[in-house]
Amino acid sequence: MEYKISLIPGDGIGPEIVGEAKKILDKVCEKYGHKFNYEEVLLGGASIDACGVPLTQEAIDTAKNSDAVLMGSIGGDAKTSPWYRLEPSKRPEAGLLGIRKALNLFANLRPAYLYNELKGACPLKEEVIGEGFDMIIVRELTGGLYFGERRTVEENGVRKAIDTLTYDEKEIRRIAVKAFEIAGKRKKKVTSVDKANVLDSSRLWRKVVEEVAADYPDITLEHMLVDNCAMQLVHNPGQFDVILTENMFGDILSDEASMVTGSIGMLSSASLNETKFGLYEPSHGSAPDIAGKGVANPIATILSAAMMLRFSLDLDKEADAVEAAVQQVLKEGYRTGDIMSEGMKQVGTKEMGDLIAERI
Repeated sequence: MEYKISLIPGDGIGPEIVGEAKKILDKVCEKYGHKFNYEEVLLGGASIDACGVPLTQEAIDTAKNSDAVLMGSIGGDAKTSPWYRLEPSKRPEAGLLGIRKALNLFANLRPAYLYNELKGACPLKEEVIGEGFDMIIVRELTGGLYFGERRTVEENGVRKAIDTLTYDEKEIRRIAVKAFEIAGKRKKKVTSVDKANVLDSSRLWRKVVEEVAADYPDITLEHMLVDNCAMQLVHNPGQFDVILTENMFGDILSDEASMVTGSIGMLSSASLNETKFGLYEPSHGSAPDIAGKGVANPIATILSAAMMLRFSLDLDKEADAVEAAVQQVLKEGYRTGDIMSEGMKQVGTKEMGDLIAERI
């Protein structure tokens, strides 16, 4: 099979980790007889440097004309980078929000899985970890506070900032359907997270999710307030299967869940629209402090590429092969610095990519 893949190396460690993921995809092509045609796309700081803006129409068009998009990381050091002396609408992260909106990527999937080999890196006590955990956070990505009307004004000599949180029932329903469909292929449980004791938007969220749940009688639905969910993730993470939530809550909870696994450098993510098209990226940031040093962990990006094979290209056995190769390398004791522990063999970015490619 032949596919067109847009690559967004991005900023910081992005080019390094995308390079290793491409190495894995090339090995998949070699072994399974596929052909991937790649086209690089500028986004974020790299686009600002080259084009003066964080996202161009050309970048959007290239991404739309591909079968899927694989991205590294966006942004830089907010204290030192000239990108952050620009107004917010022209900073790197505005490009990321813009491409999500332009591609209608309303569903963000972020798995949080504890590898048995990395239990020692998990910050939780062994009695809390138990048999481990395997959850996926389904986050609404194009609505809510991040996309609401915003402004900063001065009233009677006092500065005031206003951000607006809105959701309509169609936005809630489509992300809820996605969560229930995913739960149907897992352990058949959805935990919908909101703040319905305070927010009108959360009360509508809860009502619409219950309406959707009626169409999935074999799936258990529970509601949980976001503050309780934040506590439960570190108290009993094994209770969760699919966590469904809105944009800002999902942003925060998915980062918390990622650190419970031991390293954010291990976690993949996918952002999907209503078709099979998706943008795939690691859950971590651009880590400008280690960019160019060859020490970044590429596994999250490699696992994101595996998600791309599975969700957008329907190449399940190829995705299984990539995930199995990652697990095999971990079993053999190879680690990048962020997941290093006593007795293991530390390797750099390129070496980790080579090891995983060799085991496909």
